[in-house]
Amino acid sequence: MTRVTVIGGSGYAGSHIVETAAVRSLEVTSMARGEVAEQIGGVRYLKGSITEAADRAAALDGADVVVVAVSPRGDMVGRVRPAVAALAAEAAAAGVRLGVIGGAGSLLQREGGELVMDGPDFAEEVKPEASEMGGVLDDLRAAPAELDWFFVSPPATFGAWAAGEYRGEYRVGGDVLLTDADGGSEISGADFGAAVVDEIEEPKHRGSRFTVAY
Repeated sequence: MTRVTVIGGSGYAGSHIVETAAVRSLEVTSMARGEVAEQIGGVRYLKGSITEAADRAAALDGADVVVVAVSPRGDMVGRVRPAVAALAAEAAAAGVRLGVIGGAGSLLQREGGELVMDGPDFAEEVKPEASEMGGVLDDLRAAPAELDWFFVSPPATFGAWAAGEYRGEYRVGGDVLLTDADGGSEISGADFGAAVVDEIEEPKHRGSRFTVAY
């Protein structure tokens, strides 16, 4: 049985990953800085932060895969990138696969084009977060070969404000934002969680970033 720890398991992306992994009978640990009010049966819940070495060690302990679903917002601004870098080194030493959930801002608008975060419609207040997660991706790409990692960018429209419904389908891309025939770029939380757990169960993007959308 695959053992998965999700750091940031109480957040939007993290909770969907936890739920999907639990439904598929993976051994799941959810780590979050606060208490989780609505807990899923069979999931182990830990209180902890990616910024703390002892908590990172607890997340790695016994895990086959650790997924980071933490955003650099609020008091986490500027702290996520160094924390993921520390975790990456620790994961490599422990032989644990590392997954990171990023944002759409570091994707390309089109092949050979500008980054999504550099587009005129990208919200200024979100750029620092997008830039920091882009830095996380840069660090992973420069990591030693012994680190087994993947990085997942959601589409442009993704979050609790656009939760959507489970469809059981999605498209997979690389470094370019996926859009539909009408220019839309979206996916539900449930299908995003399924895409991440699909990668955990059947790795297809070792040492690379991918994106998913309808």
